Amino acid sequence: MKVFGIKSCDTCRKARRWLDEQGKEHQWHDLREDGLNEETLQRWLKAVGPDTLVNRRSTTWRGLDENEREQAMDPKQSIPILLAAPTLIKRPIFETAAGILVGFNADVRDKL
Repeated sequence: MKVFGIKSCDTCRKARRWLDEQGKEHQWHDLREDGLNEETLQRWLKAVGPDTLVNRRSTTWRGLDENEREQAMDPKQSIPILLAAPTLIKRPIFETAAGILVGFNADVRDKL
């Protein structure tokens, strides 16, 4: 399993701690430090769509103008803006053999 997130994110820290407590092996990928490529982002958008992937509660989202928000929510236009601002991506993201999971709530934990 590969886990994508940002090390300073509280939810990502909780998820990593939970994975360790459960003995679930995982590889950590920091979106800021390790970067993100277009291919991975396209795979996520295809799997879950922008409604799930884009974090509309983030301070980065609040700083966008209306045009940028529309671009971020359009699967055909969102890649450049999400690559430029990875904090717009809801996290953590889990890539598992069963698929892609976004966030860290009870439903995601059950699926993990």
